[in-house]
Amino acid sequence: MEDLDLTHIPYDPVTFNPEIDNPTFPQLEQPQDNQMTVDGIDLGRHLFYDPILSGDLSMSCSSCHLPSGSFTDNLALSKGIDGIEGTRSSMSLLNVGFNYRGLFWDGRIFSLEEQALLPVEDPIELHASWPNVVQRLQESELYPEKFRKAFGIDSKDQITKDLAAKALAQFERSLISSKNSKFDKVLLGEDVFNGQELLGYEMFFDIYQGSNPDIPDAQCFHCHDQPLFTNNAYENNGLDESQTYEGFTDLGHGKVTGIIGDNGKFRVPTLRNIEHSAPYMHDGRFETLDEVMDHYISGGHFSPTRSTFMDSIELNTVQKEAMIAFLKTLSDPNFNENPDFSNPF
Repeated sequence: MEDLDLTHIPYDPVTFNPEIDNPTFPQLEQPQDNQMTVDGIDLGRHLFYDPILSGDLSMSCSSCHLPSGSFTDNLALSKGIDGIEGTRSSMSLLNVGFNYRGLFWDGRIFSLEEQALLPVEDPIELHASWPNVVQRLQESELYPEKFRKAFGIDSKDQITKDLAAKALAQFERSLISSKNSKFDKVLLGEDVFNGQELLGYEMFFDIYQGSNPDIPDAQCFHCHDQPLFTNNAYENNGLDESQTYEGFTDLGHGKVTGIIGDNGKFRVPTLRNIEHSAPYMHDGRFETLDEVMDHYISGGHFSPTRSTFMDSIELNTVQKEAMIAFLKTLSDPNFNENPDFSNPF
């Protein structure tokens, strides 16, 4: 009979303290029953990159969340193991641990632990079953020791889908970018904007609040305020036209809440590392930041839930280019190349 005992392996958890080093950032909230540890994050990192979680052992979480794309796959719509496209673009996982008003574009899930359970059994994504995946983990040469070190289990048969989800959530909470972008360095007094970037900054945050007619309000900070560059809310930025509350092809947040005033609204994504996470919007319809800015300047399409901030974004070509230059100061190349976030295999 197979030896299931793991008690000969030391269990000595070491608390992981994320390096934020930016006084403007909020505290990273963690569930009491899933505090981050060095071994917990290590286990989650291995699971994140391991195709063992997919039905045919061909894909992993990282297939749709690549470090080079700021943990997106740079596709408009991702395909799972059966080649079937999803209906929405993969969201960046950068600073995902600070998302406190729901996950996914529509906000249907509220914890990373709960979210981590879903892609494994989603028929459009990894299309596996948790009982089969758990059996693989229990029988592997690698994972029983890692689960023991991460969670102190005594036996291989104590490996569960919930522990796997907890480990994945710990790794995802460690994906923090807070201090290495040019924007952060400017705020910390370690760098300065050039003239074009400064103009973009002034318009983004409406520094002059109408007192200087030559520098318009680009209306950005209402939804993308610092330091996270998302307000963690759900907005309709005029992507699709609808004459009624019910006329949207994708109801977005409204399908989750059942409130018609939420129809056509989607999660406001972070703009950090936006340069690296193209294509843009929930369906990946825009390939470049130029296209994104052109959409906002146009005012978008009418619908009853469209944000009123879309009504007054008037920028000329020079101002549009300055906005894009500022957005690129939010790039953190160290995040994409951080060895702590990379494939461990």
